[in-house]
Amino acid sequence: MNKKALLVLVVLTIIGITFYTYLGGFTKPTVTIATSKTMYVAGVPFEGSMKDEKLQNAFKMSADVLQKGSLKGTLGNIYYNDPEKSGDSLRAFIGIIIPDSTAKLPNGYTLRTVPGGRKVIHAEANANLALLPRKLYTAAFDYAKEEKLKMEEFYVEWFPEEDQGVLEVLVKQ
Repeated sequence: MNKKALLVLVVLTIIGITFYTYLGGFTKPTVTIATSKTMYVAGVPFEGSMKDEKLQNAFKMSADVLQKGSLKGTLGNIYYNDPEKSGDSLRAFIGIIIPDSTAKLPNGYTLRTVPGGRKVIHAEANANLALLPRKLYTAAFDYAKEEKLKMEEFYVEWFPEEDQGVLEVLVKQ
């Protein structure tokens, strides 16, 4: 390899690392055991492949509902299984966590209640939305393994602010 190619490779590596750092790639999630609070999620059910266009459309629809002000809340989702364990098949409820159950829901939306008072692994991180889910899930799964906790396949994630994400996973009792 000549010197110019090596220099280009070094510069590209530095740019890549800088960009990854800017996105929050090296930030570590905070993981604790907590007691869940009751949450109301307005959204649409999804069942299918992680690659299904309907899944992306559900996410976009929730973002549009928030942007238009049709509902007040924060993007949030419920997942009823781990797609890595079930061959890319996902069962989920994609939507918006709203403050109470009395909100008028947009057409096509239904309401699901996530009961509070349950023991959960609570993970929080600050990073770009593209990086947050993997960071949060990896941190929660690693924590459960370290602490020898068994998790239920019930995950609630939400994004209270730009570049901030939260995940709660039920601990088996």
